[in-house]
Amino acid sequence: MKQQSGMVGKRRQVDFQIIADWVAPGDRILDLGCGRGVLIEYLMQKKGAYGVGVDVDFDKILSCVKRSVPAYQGDAQKVLNCFDEGSFDRVIFSRTVEQLSHPDAIMSDALRVGKRVTVGFVNHGFWLNRLNFLKTGNRIHNEVYPNEWYESAPSNAFSVDEFEKWCARRSIQIHHRVYLGGDWRKRCRNLPNLFAGYAIYDLGRGVQGEGGVA
Repeated sequence: MKQQSGMVGKRRQVDFQIIADWVAPGDRILDLGCGRGVLIEYLMQKKGAYGVGVDVDFDKILSCVKRSVPAYQGDAQKVLNCFDEGSFDRVIFSRTVEQLSHPDAIMSDALRVGKRVTVGFVNHGFWLNRLNFLKTGNRIHNEVYPNEWYESAPSNAFSVDEFEKWCARRSIQIHHRVYLGGDWRKRCRNLPNLFAGYAIYDLGRGVQGEGGVA
């Protein structure tokens, strides 16, 4: 278990570094599904960002408070409704979108509240997931998906290609995108829908000018 935790921790370090590259010094950040506030803490330290976290889990909010990270317990949609247009420089969904009850509406509203939106997610179209389902007919079970389906929170798994098609349908501009391989550390340069284990997007309002991926 400790070995798995260490592997995930190293993966998160790469994730955080990429997100930090898109954050300007002093940016106002809203992290929806902030967990224990580790990402916000990182951005506060590295970029001097002003961060606010939101999570439904009260124990995780307590962990944020212990880190001196401002955080509130609540539902993402209800929290977004409290803010005016452009209230934050960036709204972040880091491994959160899969758990949203209404992802289309919530992410669209995030683009109203935030000047930019960062979305990071596990690519369900990754080749190993496809192969495992083809061979066994079951969802893969590993350090990324450690729990059985009946022990997991509601999850809307999706692929890189499905996400980019959604952006195109909603006329959402993709300013930056980074694909990471199966180790979530090295960059994936080719066929990301097949070979990327994790994807991170920097989104904004506007016209989507780039198409889907293989």
